[in-house]
Amino acid sequence: MQAEAATARPLVMADVAARAGVSHQTVSRVVNGHHSVAPDTRERVQRAIAELGYRPNLAARALVTGSTRTIGLVTVKINQYGPAQTMLGLESAARAAGYSVSISILDEATAAAMRDAVDRFVAQSVDAVVALTTYDDAAEALRSLDAPVPVVAVQVGGADDRPAVGVDQETGARLATRHLLELGHRTVHHVAGPADSQEARARIAGWRSELEAAGAPVPAVMRGDWTPSSGHAVGRELAARMRAGEDVTAVFLANDQMALGLLSVLHDEGLAVPGDVSLVGFDDLPEAPYFTPPLTSVRQDFAELGRRGVQLVLARLNGEDLHPDAVPPALIVRASTGPPPGVPAPRTCA
Repeated sequence: MQAEAATARPLVMADVAARAGVSHQTVSRVVNGHHSVAPDTRERVQRAIAELGYRPNLAARALVTGSTRTIGLVTVKINQYGPAQTMLGLESAARAAGYSVSISILDEATAAAMRDAVDRFVAQSVDAVVALTTYDDAAEALRSLDAPVPVVAVQVGGADDRPAVGVDQETGARLATRHLLELGHRTVHHVAGPADSQEARARIAGWRSELEAAGAPVPAVMRGDWTPSSGHAVGRELAARMRAGEDVTAVFLANDQMALGLLSVLHDEGLAVPGDVSLVGFDDLPEAPYFTPPLTSVRQDFAELGRRGVQLVLARLNGEDLHPDAVPPALIVRASTGPPPGVPAPRTCA
């Protein structure tokens, strides 16, 4: 056994070709994802690869094809649920398309950090770069980049020459606001994300547009930073205003983590949700159904967002002019929303 191991040589494409009964060139086409291979032949080659445990020499393949089949992904503030799930969706979709992903996580959303990350990816010979960010400084850096590989934006506004893919944030905010208005609330207060976040501003725009369309008062925006602690701080202010007699019966928060902080304050203050005030979040965290009470939230389809992001990358690599539609959000209604105090719940048909 030891003698055999000592003389064993690495597997090469010729070994796969011999096992599958095809040419070396056919194996190469299958490995490199060419479409000009008959389905039964492709299946035979793939079976031979699996039986032999063959692993392509990626460095050699890159020299021949000029492609590393690698996508560089640069992202910011991955500690938040939305960016983290979007990154996972992109990685899964890239893997399904036969690409690996190299990831650079920035500490700050600055133009200098974004340019440096893209430069490093270019030096690694990636095929394309995906920038996942919603912050203004990083978005401006993307617009000014002149990279030798396609650069695709996800969850941030694109441009005519640099299309982007994202979730329709304004529609999501309108769904949340409309739901609360239809329950009978006179208006809806909003706890927004950071001022330099394009997602946060889009959610403000959707909330405001829905209130204006309904002829409802538009309260002043309250600010958080996506964290539960910022929702908790806003909650203390809101609770004080409610105790002082202000008419606050419905709040739409720009993410579920801030809603969690607000829920904690309301519980401590003895205010009932939704009896005294209704809450809607955004993102639909996996934990949202287990909040007390379960949280009504706007769901983003991060897997679909990742699929469309990779679809856009592949289109750019093929020289295609693709401008994907925004991913539609969905309102998930749970027990944190109801009519305002003194208004009976709407009747449901049996």
